[in-house]
Amino acid sequence: MPIQRALLSVSDKTGLADFAKTLAARGVELISTGGTAKALRDAGLAVRDISEVTGFPEILDGRVKTLHPMVHGGLLGRGDKEEHVRTMAEHGIARIDLVVVNLYPFVQTIAKPGVKRDEAVEQIDIGGPSMLRSAAKNFGRVTAVCDPADYESVAAEIVAAGDTTAETRAKLAAKVFAHTAAYDAAIGAYLAKETSEDKDALPPVWTMTLPRQQELRYGENPHQRAAFYRDPAFSETSLATAKQLQGKHLSYNNILDAEGALEMVRDFAGLAPAAAVIVKHSNPCGIALGATALEAYDRARATDPDSAFGGIIALSVEVDGALAERIGETFNEVVLAPSYAPEALERLAKKKNLRLLATGAFTPKQRVPIVRGVVGGLLVTDRDLGEVQLGDLKVVTTKHPTDEELKGMLFAWRCVKWVKSNAIVYARDSATVGIGAGQMSRVDAARVGAEKARTPLAGCTMASDAFFPFRDNIDTAAKAGIASVIQPGGSVRDAEVIEAANEHGIAMVFTGMRHFRH
Repeated sequence: MPIQRALLSVSDKTGLADFAKTLAARGVELISTGGTAKALRDAGLAVRDISEVTGFPEILDGRVKTLHPMVHGGLLGRGDKEEHVRTMAEHGIARIDLVVVNLYPFVQTIAKPGVKRDEAVEQIDIGGPSMLRSAAKNFGRVTAVCDPADYESVAAEIVAAGDTTAETRAKLAAKVFAHTAAYDAAIGAYLAKETSEDKDALPPVWTMTLPRQQELRYGENPHQRAAFYRDPAFSETSLATAKQLQGKHLSYNNILDAEGALEMVRDFAGLAPAAAVIVKHSNPCGIALGATALEAYDRARATDPDSAFGGIIALSVEVDGALAERIGETFNEVVLAPSYAPEALERLAKKKNLRLLATGAFTPKQRVPIVRGVVGGLLVTDRDLGEVQLGDLKVVTTKHPTDEELKGMLFAWRCVKWVKSNAIVYARDSATVGIGAGQMSRVDAARVGAEKARTPLAGCTMASDAFFPFRDNIDTAAKAGIASVIQPGGSVRDAEVIEAANEHGIAMVFTGMRHFRH
């Protein structure tokens, strides 16, 4: 049956006038509310106010206007049920065939700095979700549109046949229920946080409804399906907010590695004029500071050039022409940076498959939860924002580190935080020299890191992400000529480990903080 009546009530008026004009040209009666009705009249369209339909004025500052049987009866009534038809006729309820509604901008409101609770509460839409849900429940007859992106395709079907297809209505209904679920989840999460004594406490019920940003060709392996979902309320510097300037679509593994690389390099931004990180399979294969972007990149790549091949590069500063020239000399998957100089874009354009991501200026890291899936559930934890300052270090050996060694220890500690456990990092002069990642025993991580070093380790700092369970790690470090060690401490054998460091003349400090990374 052709669409005869449409109810339009939107916050986002993008494309509304053109869509409504298409409906009016087909003889569809337009019903609307408040600001939407005014916008349609300003576009030269005849509109019937909702109060004419309900016989009741909009009240309570517009809080109540569509919550009425004349509206919901017109949406929920089924034409294939005699009782419904009879009841609607008895009460003078005319059917509504099309609902166009998008909701008050609650998510956008709470994303604003310093927003007050009263302001947020006023952006909780009641009538909008109710109309959408009523229309979507009756998708056998009613078309429910909640996304301006659907106007064009819906209009095309109405122009062609006077109505939408059953398949389209079912798809739009699914979209509506996902949309209202996400909306309610955002409200619930906001109010749970607002009313909690501990503003950073994890909620008793975890809800997550995110729109799909991108379908991926495949997952971690070609036989696995995958997609990328984005939180539209999250505005901090992230992979989700970065702009891709060139190259192929990001793959599942690209996204994982690029996200890790960006998180890492942000930890080093501001420590020197430039910082560079190169990541492969979620582990850094080089981290370095430098006076220029090129110097930082060259020093990071020197850690392990074999592993850096085909890796993900993240910079803390703009990519200039000189760095672009160097990056172009080898194969890389992704480059991330706040920005790119015109000459850099020109040179890297020759690498058509190289993905370039511009993040914009780095914003401060927020305390947000990290979510990981397990079969049948989720794990949620605080983001690891733990930092150690100079005053937090506890010297536990006879030999005290020099000021330069203390500086090197803090750099190495920042690095080891990002290496998969068990993790060991060897560093010198604000650059990694050897990295031992993801070993089942800590002494093996120490050995692997030493074996991968391209230059002698004499005089380097050794960092461990967790305490040493035995002295063998210190003995391994001593053989390589390590001068200083930074580790959390806390082992039942700390005394034995300290004794080993004293025997070898190594300066060692405890941080009192662990950085496991699984």
